[in-house]
Amino acid sequence: MITFEEAYRRIMLNTKDFGDEAVDLMKSTNRILAESIYADRDFPPFDRATKDGIAIKYESFEKGIPYFNVEGVVSAGMPQQKLIGEENCLEIMTGAVLPHNTDTIVMYEDIEIVDGFASIKSNPRKGQNIHKKGEDKKQGEVLLEKGIRISPADIGVFATVGKVEVLVKKLPKVCVISTGNELVDISETPLAHQIRTSNVLSLQTALASENIHADHIHLLDDKKSITQKLTVALREYDVLLLSGGVSKGKYDFIPEVLDDLGVDKVFHKVLQRPGKPMWFGRHESLKTAVFSFPGNPVSTFANYHIYFLPWLYNSLGVDNESEFVILDEDLPNTTPLTLFIPVKTFWDKGTLMARKIENSGSGDLTCLAYSDGFVCLPPQEIPYYRGLLVPYIPVK
Repeated sequence: MITFEEAYRRIMLNTKDFGDEAVDLMKSTNRILAESIYADRDFPPFDRATKDGIAIKYESFEKGIPYFNVEGVVSAGMPQQKLIGEENCLEIMTGAVLPHNTDTIVMYEDIEIVDGFASIKSNPRKGQNIHKKGEDKKQGEVLLEKGIRISPADIGVFATVGKVEVLVKKLPKVCVISTGNELVDISETPLAHQIRTSNVLSLQTALASENIHADHIHLLDDKKSITQKLTVALREYDVLLLSGGVSKGKYDFIPEVLDDLGVDKVFHKVLQRPGKPMWFGRHESLKTAVFSFPGNPVSTFANYHIYFLPWLYNSLGVDNESEFVILDEDLPNTTPLTLFIPVKTFWDKGTLMARKIENSGSGDLTCLAYSDGFVCLPPQEIPYYRGLLVPYIPVK
């Protein structure tokens, strides 16, 4: 049996690049950008008005001209206009191209227009209210670096440079596999010895938040059937996420079958709670990664966040930044295990605090609904005291 740190290290040594793919920009949100985005022209592409008002040549104001004859109106979307009389002005709208022979915009709040003549009521500053051409970015400059997670704001950048399709990191094809004769569909009324399936739905929902729409297979406790279905799954999917069938029970066939099918075991069993029977391996020729989680709900959900998500992010080239919280109570761990304790977080004077969610063990499904994540507490002789900064794994 290995430590949590060793298990984590081994999993990170077995990440995989799934390649790139081009997707419609409207379907790229939350995906990982696989190319840098460059400015196809200056940003902004012209000197533009940032206020509604009048455009003047500042030199005319300096000469003390009291009134400016309004030659016309310039709106956004019009080609660049020209001020004919340098001692006149043009009304201008926000976003419009700055006219030739003008260099300053005075907003309506600071002028008065009577009978086609504008008088300025305050002292303007030369060049005010103008967004200069190329002030944000020059043509050819990087607007977005590859490797970022695409946000709604980034969609606007893609559109601005005419990126109809965006190159993103390809996501793995994932199958979530439930095991056990005791499981029935959520639409059924379970008998006294049965329970409704839940782990698979939690995993599929969590994966959907990563834009991965996973398929589902259910395995009964029959070695021949398990072998047949896993043979097909290993060929069709990049990743298998199994829930159950990896402990010491008489019908826990998963490790044996995976070995028979040529899946190389990287480890089985970790000094941690929950999730001690965790199994991880990969098929060398098929390149399929297999995460086999213990079947208890908390174990499955915790190990998904502890191991699979960091593995996925690492495979996609995303930094998996560590997070921390401050304990709101003393928590001992004199066991030889690394404990992952479900907690509820809250803010106190600008500090993120965490308080333990009481639960009855790894089968306590309801505690997951009340928690925001897990604190990670390696074994140590003295308690983790209130006010201590500890590693935190948020539930996403």
